[in-house]
Amino acid sequence: MIEYMLLVSRQGKVRLTKWFTSVPKKEQQRTLRDVTNMILSRPSKQCNFLDWKGKKIVYKRYASLYFVACVDDQDNELLTLEKIHLYVEILDRYFGNVCELDIIFNFHKAYFILDELFVGGYLCETSKREVLRVTQAQDEMMAEETKSASKRGSRGF
Repeated sequence: MIEYMLLVSRQGKVRLTKWFTSVPKKEQQRTLRDVTNMILSRPSKQCNFLDWKGKKIVYKRYASLYFVACVDDQDNELLTLEKIHLYVEILDRYFGNVCELDIIFNFHKAYFILDELFVGGYLCETSKREVLRVTQAQDEMMAEETKSASKRGSRGF
């Protein structure tokens, strides 16, 4: 089970956080700081797995972002890397070569896609096509809502 997922820039700025377990805010902030510092200080040639406080930190760098997942000590690191890669592939297809700015300006879409993939820290949808279909359907509903809201606004309602 994934306990939390982070997207961190190379400069150490946290771009996205998703906690699947209940953790006090102060502990979340301490964890973010500690994990970010550990990952950024590691040489790129070292492996992408860390043991930390009885958990495993699994991360992978894609362009200027680090995708980080914290899992139970017994979980398979390679499967966790595959889950991270699945998320990145879906983001890539949705945004067309995803970059840090896509996450910054469309963080709600990144969260929506993450929520379509994982429920309670467990991978629930493995089909990229299905996640993209649901995301497109949501985009279309939002476009219709925006269109109808602007029509209501132009009529003076």
